[in-house]
Amino acid sequence: MNFSFSNVAIESIAHVLPPIAITSDEIEQRLNAVYERLHLPFGRLELMTGIKERRIWPETILPSQASTQAAKNVLRQTSLPRNNIDLLIHASVCRDRLEPATAAYVHHNLQLPEHTLFYDLSNACLGFLNAMAMVAAMIEAQQIRSALIVSGENGKPLLDHTVAFLQNNTTITRKTIKSHFANLTIGSGAVAALLCHESLVKKHGNMLKLKAVSALSDSSGCTLCQGDTTADSGLAMETDSGALLKLGIQLAQNNWQQFLAHLPNADIAHTICHQVGQRHRSLLYQTLGLDLEKDFSTFPFLGNTGSVALPLTLSLAIERNVIHGKTALLGIGSGISSLMMLLENVPEI
Repeated sequence: MNFSFSNVAIESIAHVLPPIAITSDEIEQRLNAVYERLHLPFGRLELMTGIKERRIWPETILPSQASTQAAKNVLRQTSLPRNNIDLLIHASVCRDRLEPATAAYVHHNLQLPEHTLFYDLSNACLGFLNAMAMVAAMIEAQQIRSALIVSGENGKPLLDHTVAFLQNNTTITRKTIKSHFANLTIGSGAVAALLCHESLVKKHGNMLKLKAVSALSDSSGCTLCQGDTTADSGLAMETDSGALLKLGIQLAQNNWQQFLAHLPNADIAHTICHQVGQRHRSLLYQTLGLDLEKDFSTFPFLGNTGSVALPLTLSLAIERNVIHGKTALLGIGSGISSLMMLLENVPEI
């Protein structure tokens, strides 16, 4: 599936980093007894993933509150009045509760007008990019003029539940612990982006435009990464990381070929992939024939922040003035889905 856009701009994008950092060494110290019983080498978590630390929110923060913080940062940046926002989408894995939509709380926190519609859109780590693609199509079709997309992920409950489970489960073996290993890479964060018709942008230098989207799905991998609440209201997830990596890279390769066929003259200056870890990034770039020198990553100090990961990395890249020319976003989410997006910095005329 391919889409091209002519009139869609990312008017502003902003993020919030949680205040508390937890290193991979600290997590392994909490699992000291498990590591010793299974004769696992300390330092393997950082060595295998390249993740030195990840960040977490204070105990009481909700996904809507994290998303609201990022949205307020966007609204401080934009010249577009909030009364002109037609749609609000909350796109994270984490939600405040099943009902109402977490977007309702963000809408209330931001005091958006009643004509601003809201709803949640969730698709594992691809939710935010899926929301961007859908909003772009709506703007291009002149159904809406602008939309605010937000996401707030809180990985602490999953991390804490996993550590407690491993500490208390004496039947865990070197083989069975592998399905829980990905949980130890999870971090937290929040991001928000305001997309609008380019005619609404008050130009101040370059305009960042969303030019194209390419997407493919392979639901044969729907059981390879599964998360849910537990009987004690905790969060649990089990991942067949090897099989997920293999199938995900194959789908990404197919999508990349479709992407390039749709955009044969795309001179890509920068690439940002989903922030899983160094093994995923290295194999993805090798398979797609991409230059690692063009990559910008945050997983070494943020871990895997779910739907927040790729757009937050984009926000940091823009903040650090890394993004110039054309940028490819290489998204992937469990299920499995692959979504690639082309952005372009267009100079002011």
